[in-house]
Amino acid sequence: MSRLPSSTALSCFEAAARLGSFTRAGYELQLTQAAVSRQVIGLESRLDVALFQRQPGALMLTEAGRAFLAEVRPALQRIERAAAAASALKGRGGRLRLSVASSLCNYWLIPRLPAFTRQHPEITLDMATRIGPADFTDGRLDASLEFGDGQRTDAVCTLVLALELRPVASPAWVDRHGAQLSAHTPGAALIHQSTVPEAWPGWFAAAGLTLAPAPGGPRHDQLAMALHAALAGLGVALLPSFMADDAVAAGQLMLLSPLSWRAHRAYHLAVPHRAAHLPAVAPFAQWLMSLTAQASPIAALAGPETKTG
Repeated sequence: MSRLPSSTALSCFEAAARLGSFTRAGYELQLTQAAVSRQVIGLESRLDVALFQRQPGALMLTEAGRAFLAEVRPALQRIERAAAAASALKGRGGRLRLSVASSLCNYWLIPRLPAFTRQHPEITLDMATRIGPADFTDGRLDASLEFGDGQRTDAVCTLVLALELRPVASPAWVDRHGAQLSAHTPGAALIHQSTVPEAWPGWFAAAGLTLAPAPGGPRHDQLAMALHAALAGLGVALLPSFMADDAVAAGQLMLLSPLSWRAHRAYHLAVPHRAAHLPAVAPFAQWLMSLTAQASPIAALAGPETKTG
């Protein structure tokens, strides 16, 4: 094909498929029945495939038509949303499709979001949670707030927040085992987080202690799971302040040591190069930096060659 089908032809096809009639599609699109029919016939000719079975009083999709509709309809809906946003916001703000590390999202980002929405009512955040780096290849995400080393070739990465962990346990656990961690603390009492497997060896080394040999304690995929395991009295967890402080203040957890261990990896804002120009990116990045007192990310977002963190 020399060029893509026109938006008019695609709109006529989608409306006719949804309404089951060229006449009703024409009424919706403010076109004549004949005009809609010509657009669909032209589309079928360009694709070299029949999209409809035409019968007296009935218009039915072929198998090829159903498959084509499944691809076309979401694309047309995205175009419609983009056009509405551009018209309403005059190029400001819009939607930012964001992936966030699960525990950071629930315990750090969401409690702070009301301030962002007050400052930027023109921006809508669509959020999903995940473990590990985001996949930007399918174009469904505009940015990711993720835990990693900040070294991505497909995105600009800006340091947002370090991960500093301190040991906490429930009062019931402390009553049974004591409030001091030592070389004699059984390994089975230590709750591990699988994305930071080096945390407990690192903390014990920083404390000048020897980690108890295997068997080790339970392992969880998310910090939130380690938090709830500690609250349930299942052992000692290494947790960041943004997750543990409220429970400590409420007496649900006890801080076993003021010594913290900082992970070599951290939380970064990753923005794929294709999304760096989006009007919602810079305000969101600036707001994140204002929370953590890091350097402004604007220079980092200026082009694909710059990388921080």
